[in-house]
Amino acid sequence: MDWLRLSPEEWTAVRLSLRVSIWATVVSLPFGILVAHVLARREFPGKAVLNGLVHLPLILPPVVTGYLLLITFGRRGPVGAFLEAHFGIVFAFRWTGAALACGIMAFPLLVRAVRLSIEAIDPRLEAAAATLGARPAWVFLTVTLPLTLPGIVAGMILTFAKAMGEFGATITFVSNIPGETQTLPTAIYTFLQIPGGETGAARLTLVSIAIAMAALVASELFARRIRRGMDLA
Repeated sequence: MDWLRLSPEEWTAVRLSLRVSIWATVVSLPFGILVAHVLARREFPGKAVLNGLVHLPLILPPVVTGYLLLITFGRRGPVGAFLEAHFGIVFAFRWTGAALACGIMAFPLLVRAVRLSIEAIDPRLEAAAATLGARPAWVFLTVTLPLTLPGIVAGMILTFAKAMGEFGATITFVSNIPGETQTLPTAIYTFLQIPGGETGAARLTLVSIAIAMAALVASELFARRIRRGMDLA
């Protein structure tokens, strides 16, 4: 069973993948909830355009998304140059860039899950709270958000899983630098490019499957607990 033991470099790729995926999920969550609420509850000119932009990463080839990120957030890009000059923030060829790429690629899945959950809520519940004098923000926090929790959990799991498996946009934007941007998918790709690397690729594949299954089981248990709590309430 020695072949199952991960090398230090492989452990580094695993830890980096978890770090990137967690940050991509956490940072995307508030924006995803906000956009989902706007798309579910608001009517305004350009709504179809916003919806199209949100889902664009699902349609575009991941390499195209990565290239757009590179020319936008790279050190010579308009946003990247501004962030580096004024805040010292660098995304290109850094793990933070990998988190950004993964978050953008997974964002449509997060928004879709949360939006469907919000649309399933009876608007009369929100209207009743408003008639009692609650401000819109308070209605959202006390009525809409708690009822949306199952969709939020589902969206977070989808975001995490997508981030763990993201390859094309990541390798285009931040390359494949061991210890800095080499996540599980890029590490597996590297193993497959060298003679005798199949064993390492198999090890990391098993790790990927184990993490994905653990996330799915945890999400199911958490969703059941939420539903049980709602039924009791």
